[in-house]
Amino acid sequence: MTLRSVLGQRDVDLEVIVVDEASTDDTLTMLAAIGDARVRVIRHDTPAGVSAARNRAAAEAHGDWLAFLDDDDLWAPDKLVRQLQAAQQAGADWAYTGAVLINMQGQILRAQRPLPPDEIVPALLKYHAIPGGGSNIVVRREAWQRAGPFDTRLRNTEDWEICIRLSKHGPPACVDSPLIARRLHHSNSSLDVAELVRGTQLIEALHHTTADWGRLHRWFAHSRLRAGRRWAALGQFALAAVRGHLRDVASDLSVILQTTVTGHAPPPSHDSQDDVWGEMTDAWIQKLLHTSHSSTEASVVLSDAPSDAT
Repeated sequence: MTLRSVLGQRDVDLEVIVVDEASTDDTLTMLAAIGDARVRVIRHDTPAGVSAARNRAAAEAHGDWLAFLDDDDLWAPDKLVRQLQAAQQAGADWAYTGAVLINMQGQILRAQRPLPPDEIVPALLKYHAIPGGGSNIVVRREAWQRAGPFDTRLRNTEDWEICIRLSKHGPPACVDSPLIARRLHHSNSSLDVAELVRGTQLIEALHHTTADWGRLHRWFAHSRLRAGRRWAALGQFALAAVRGHLRDVASDLSVILQTTVTGHAPPPSHDSQDDVWGEMTDAWIQKLLHTSHSSTEASVVLSDAPSDAT
């Protein structure tokens, strides 16, 4: 379904480079059956990690722009063209958008609205402020080369770190719409809290900054909950409260307690924009769900340009 969301992009000329990280399932057979000349497969016989995979694919790409997509995320059909238009209008070398979190059945769990560009740049030094992770940004090839490749020392914070470097060369453009859906499941790399801590500490050292550890511990707590580790989650909530997020932690625990007692999460506070985002996103997600014939996916890197570009 991930690859289907890429090949369904509107009004852009693109090539799709799929990096197969030593898969042992039917990924290669599935890719061969697609029969789309835009798709090219690179296979690593030994897993090299997400940073190395993206770097390899970006080096092989031919287009003026690069975009990255992980195998558990989805794109709206107009994601790339709207980001490219926003970058052109703003005179920016990279662009980002909003996102939603969904479960494996395609149900929307939460909207993730993007901060405006003037707030994103300082926020990136504190936490990964761009929703959707590495599947979000598009970047001009020259800008990516100036900033440098993904840091292969990082395994689940590499997208955050490269956004910091990109921001030092100029602010991005923003599309304030939910054009990415990130699927949550029990094998997301974001569940590896120890690696997140190590990566965050390396980012602090590389960029001479101090991360917002309260926010990060709160995220770690929710990751622990998704993994079914409630006591570990409580410990992370306690650390988040100590680090300045007491009010947010209290709100989180209230929701968790009510869900545990009643079996249902309390209704969210009404927000008309959330309603609009949900309706907009659900339309293209459901279309992907109903037309998808395979659950096997691979990491994707794209290089693209508007179809009317010279």
